[in-house]
Amino acid sequence: MTRSAQLIAREQFEAALQAIREASKSILSLLGNPVAEAKDPQWFLQQMDNARQHLGSWGLVAKRLHINDAELSQFTLQLRHLQQLVPQYESGAEVSSTALIAALRFVATLERVRLRQPLLHYNTELALSQPPQPRAARVQLRSLELTLKGLIREAWPDEVALVNHLKLLFGANKVRSWLKFAKPGDILSGMQFSELAQLVVDKKEFAKHYAAHFPESGALSFLIEPRKSLLTFLDDVRLIRNHALGQQPLSPVQMTLLDNYATAITAPLQQRHVQGKTLVNPASFNACDDNELEAWFADAEQKHQAMSGDIFEIRDVVDSPRHKPPRTREQREQLVVGVLWGAVGLVAVAIAVGGLHLVNQTQKPAVASPSTAYAAPVEREEPRDSTPRQQLNRMGIPWDENHFRSAIDRDDDRIARLFLQAGMEWKVSWTEQALASKQHKVLDLLLSYRVQMNEPKPCRRMIANLGHALAQGQSFTSIRKTYLKAFCATPAVVKRQASDAAQAQTRAAATRDKSDEKWAAIQKAIYNEIK
Repeated sequence: MTRSAQLIAREQFEAALQAIREASKSILSLLGNPVAEAKDPQWFLQQMDNARQHLGSWGLVAKRLHINDAELSQFTLQLRHLQQLVPQYESGAEVSSTALIAALRFVATLERVRLRQPLLHYNTELALSQPPQPRAARVQLRSLELTLKGLIREAWPDEVALVNHLKLLFGANKVRSWLKFAKPGDILSGMQFSELAQLVVDKKEFAKHYAAHFPESGALSFLIEPRKSLLTFLDDVRLIRNHALGQQPLSPVQMTLLDNYATAITAPLQQRHVQGKTLVNPASFNACDDNELEAWFADAEQKHQAMSGDIFEIRDVVDSPRHKPPRTREQREQLVVGVLWGAVGLVAVAIAVGGLHLVNQTQKPAVASPSTAYAAPVEREEPRDSTPRQQLNRMGIPWDENHFRSAIDRDDDRIARLFLQAGMEWKVSWTEQALASKQHKVLDLLLSYRVQMNEPKPCRRMIANLGHALAQGQSFTSIRKTYLKAFCATPAVVKRQASDAAQAQTRAAATRDKSDEKWAAIQKAIYNEIK
């Protein structure tokens, strides 16, 4: 690192540390552990642990900060990584690129926490003599995408061979969706940034085509191997890119972090280009006028909107669909329920048709008896309940979610059944009180209508709330286990829970604290139920 670069890095690092100190006082005060003076990251980590002991568990810390357990794990892991890189810092000391990125990443996390929790008012603006410029950030976002495309094109110069390779990796359906957005003869133009990055950082693809471009030096030694560092950097760039393409102004810390990521990723490539070892020239992508930049961003924003954003994080490997995964238990049960209801419908129609036919065959006109002058009055029949919704109306129960939820909360399976039979959809989040109170009647009823459950992604909230309940001494009942298996036994949720359980166990092993060990046991128990 040259002297001028070291001066810039030192200024950015010290500004980041100042923002962390200010944030630490505000966060610790919110957690019930106020301090008069903030110190280094190692001190902040110790004070966070004191706050956890004061509240009772890390789960309650997450609740106080308005973040979930996975986000709190990332928060503490980033802070621990920073304090390992810089246990103590004296002004004017040399700053490594890895320490600078660790500090900036943590400030970006603090920025997100502040947006989640309105009671936090600390400032994450970086006091820099040369503040980052929005245009430079836009240029870097363009340059990074073009760099990824250049690397892929260098590995796969033939378009047909590339398309066939993508079909093997991602599946024909995914490739067809890319071709809808792509320019003729350029399938990469139809892919999102995360998908381009995924193609580069996949274990096999990286080892075969790209490892030589990214030696373990400088900022790429941020994590245990260059590929892991590159994956982490690119996924952070994805989040910053989403922010920019959503037409939201980037914060100074986002732009500063992006600048360091761009340097870390493109510097080794630029050096190899100068040495004649690659045709990819990142410097050439930075040389663009305003018209080129605006045209690129207009196209990127249009594609971003058409694809509903780049929402999926970059994974360690490509999830190949070549081998269709077996149906999950939930999918099998839904299939059986659908078939059974279809059979019930056919039987009902057959009975109705047969009954009408029998009535028509046996009905004869009544003959009046001449010896009888008295005719019994015809009793008026009560109006027939043709639909469950009409029954609700006659009982004076309005057709709305609030009354349905009230029936669930008071374990009124009769009213709840009428809502369900009339087609009312429901959410797993409505069952929290019933699960805590072990209201089996209405909970079993809802499970029998699980196809009407329309909450898009219930598991993150469901698992977080279950963890907090178990941490507070509630029991892991059979009905809770049944709901967990019914809605969360999917590969993505199982994978995420395995990671959360592993992180909790790592934290428990490091702290040797009983509450951490209890939390790790809870996360493991949840994982064991859905795996």
